Amino acid sequence: MSDSIPAKPVGCDEHDPSLLSVEQAQARALDLVSPVHESQTRALHDALGLLLSEDIVSPINVHSAGQNVRHPGEDIAAGNAVLTRGQRVGPAELGLLASLGIAQVRVWRRLRVAFFSTGDELRPVGTPLDDGQIYDSNRYTLHGMLTQLGVEIIDLGVIRDDPTAVEAAFHDAAQQADAIITSGGVSVGEADFVKATLDKLGQVDFWRIAMKPGKPLALGKVDQALFFGLPGNPVSVMATFYLFVVPALQAMMGQTRTAPLTVTAISKHKLKKRPGRMDFQRGVLSNENGRLMVDAAGMQASHILSGMSRANCFIVLAQASGDVEAGSEVPVMPFHGLMP
Repeated sequence: MSDSIPAKPVGCDEHDPSLLSVEQAQARALDLVSPVHESQTRALHDALGLLLSEDIVSPINVHSAGQNVRHPGEDIAAGNAVLTRGQRVGPAELGLLASLGIAQVRVWRRLRVAFFSTGDELRPVGTPLDDGQIYDSNRYTLHGMLTQLGVEIIDLGVIRDDPTAVEAAFHDAAQQADAIITSGGVSVGEADFVKATLDKLGQVDFWRIAMKPGKPLALGKVDQALFFGLPGNPVSVMATFYLFVVPALQAMMGQTRTAPLTVTAISKHKLKKRPGRMDFQRGVLSNENGRLMVDAAGMQASHILSGMSRANCFIVLAQASGDVEAGSEVPVMPFHGLMP
């Protein structure tokens, strides 16, 4: 791709002008997306979580019969559009469709997403660790987030550090999936074969983004599948997934996406921050006597996943900002607003 950002060592990347802003990276990611438009008919019970591929028009007048007289069409009049193309079918939508007597709907098929981990140091959970080994936690995190997103999951496991095996894994994933996700192997100097394999395939950009956590990101195509190479640290995986992968996959699904919910809260304590990168600090948002308050959820290092488990939001600190004093207002993204 012609607009790749060259990787280069710098003394202080906080002031590196080659870093992409979060907004620039999000826009570039969406530019690569092609919606997967394969429609299918599903029975109403099997449509939960899927996206409508056409508008739903009421075939009848609907009227919630109760203790008082209800007039035909008081709730929904025949011929009115009640649900729109791209809308997700949730429990309320199932009930609404049933109230219209609709037994089947046209929906987009589930997106197919393949993912795998690479590294000889990774061990499956439930087995003992030797020196230098770690458990393969990122694959479980990705599995959970993809399940919440409602896609069809293709888990290819752990791929050993071997160039032939890594290349075969990419081609295997591309034959099965609409999108591929890996974690790790996208930073300059990382000693594995992911970046080398993607360089060989020649369709992937390696970006350095002005955000913390999650500076390195790879994005492009492997054959016809959209590819995301996420950082290796666990918190970075989650942050980049929410900010870049979710919007792109939703666009591929044909879902109408709105900006994540952002609210303003008062910081309970001082928040440390260096200018130069947008910071997504893990926080605990609470309502205290009608005022939204937020506090940091423990240590903010990108390898500490326990803080992400305790948190319920990101505290979003602007790229140019420095330390935030206690009592200051800060923008906050609740986690529940980052997923459909």
